[in-house]
Amino acid sequence: MKYREDKISKNKLSALGLGCMRFPRDKAETERMILAAIDGGVNFFDTAYLYPGSEKTLGEILAKHDRRKDVLIGTKLPLMLCKGAADFDRIFSEQLRRLRTDYIDYYFMHNLTDFGQWEAVQKMGIEDWIAKKKAAGQIRQIGFSYHGTCTDFLKILDSYAWEFCMIQYNYYDEDYQAGRAGLRAAEAKGIPVIIMEPLLGGTLATGLPSQAVEMFAKCNPDLSPADWAFWWLWNQSGVTTVLSGMNSTQIMEENLRSVSNFRPLTEAELAAYADVVEQLKKAHKINCTSCNYCLPCPKGINIPACFSAYNASYGHGWMKGMTLYVTSTGIVKKRPNSPRNCIDCGKCEEVCPQYIPIVKSLKKVAARFEPPPIRAVMALARRFVSK
Repeated sequence: MKYREDKISKNKLSALGLGCMRFPRDKAETERMILAAIDGGVNFFDTAYLYPGSEKTLGEILAKHDRRKDVLIGTKLPLMLCKGAADFDRIFSEQLRRLRTDYIDYYFMHNLTDFGQWEAVQKMGIEDWIAKKKAAGQIRQIGFSYHGTCTDFLKILDSYAWEFCMIQYNYYDEDYQAGRAGLRAAEAKGIPVIIMEPLLGGTLATGLPSQAVEMFAKCNPDLSPADWAFWWLWNQSGVTTVLSGMNSTQIMEENLRSVSNFRPLTEAELAAYADVVEQLKKAHKINCTSCNYCLPCPKGINIPACFSAYNASYGHGWMKGMTLYVTSTGIVKKRPNSPRNCIDCGKCEEVCPQYIPIVKSLKKVAARFEPPPIRAVMALARRFVSK
C-alpha cells in the first residue's frame, strides 16, 4: 500500500480507500472484503448515515475483529435531514452507536451543492456544534463532500477552516463540478482531497467502448481500464485518497494490486486519455454514476439500470443495451417497470447529485428501447408469459 500525508492532521492515509456505499449483499463476503482491505493496508473507510445498513455493518465487523484502531472512519452528516441544531446531536449520536465507536476520524458535511446550503446550516449553529464536538474529541477532522459548481466550491473552501474535502473527479469528469481547478485550490491550501466516483459508477472499469479499451491496450497492454482510471488520479499530487466502492474480495485484491504497482505515468500514457475520452463522450450519453439516490422510484422504475442500458446501447451496440434493458425493467413481465410508467413527479431530480434531467432522460430511454414495433412484440410476449 502507498500512503499520502494529510498535512493538517499528519495522518497517513492509504492512497486507496474503501467506499462503503455498495457493500455486497452477502454479509460474510462483506466481512472478508473489509478484513482483506485492512490486511492489505487500506486504512480509510468512507460511509454515511444515508447509506442503508452501511454504518451498522462496518461498525459490527470492526468491533467483532477489534480492528477499529487500525482504520480511519469517515462518515457524513445528512444536511437534507437537518432542520435545526437538535438534529445534529440526534444523528451524530446514532452514528456513534451504529459504528460502535466514541469518535469519528473524518466527519463530512454531506453533499454540499452550493454556498447557500452552507450558509443555511451555519445559521443553525453548525460551527459552534463542530467546535464542541472537536473539543470533546468526538470529531477529529471536519470537512465536506461536494456536488455543485466550481465557483461555489471555491467559496465554500474559503469560508471555513476545513481540514479535508471530497470531490467527484476522474479523467472523464476532469472539469465537472469542482474539477481540476477545485483540486488545485484545495491543494494550495494544504487541504487533503478525497476522490469519489473515480470509475464513474464502474463505467471507466467495465463500461468503456471497445474502441477505447483498444486504445488503452495499444498504449500499455499491462494496465486494465480500472488501472488507467486510478493511475490518472494517483499521478496528481493534490489527490490524497481515491475511494473505490468495491463489492467483492476479488475486486478488492485487483485494486490493491493496482495501487501497489502504481508509478508515475509516461508522456505517452498521459496522451492516451484524450482519445479515450472522445470515444467515451460518443457512448456515455447520460452522466449517471449509479449512486442510487434517486431510488426508490414511486413507480418501481430502476432508473440507474435504465440509464446504464441506454449508455451500453451506444458503447457496445443496441442489442447489448436491449439485453440489459429487458433485465432491468422486466419488460416481458405482466407488470413491467418501464420508464414509460414515469409520472413526472420529479422526486428523483431533487436528490440527483449529477443534476441529470431524469424525467426527460427516461423518455429518451423509452424511445430508444420501446418504439411502437418493439412495444407490440413485448405485448405479445407478456401475453404468452402470463398464460
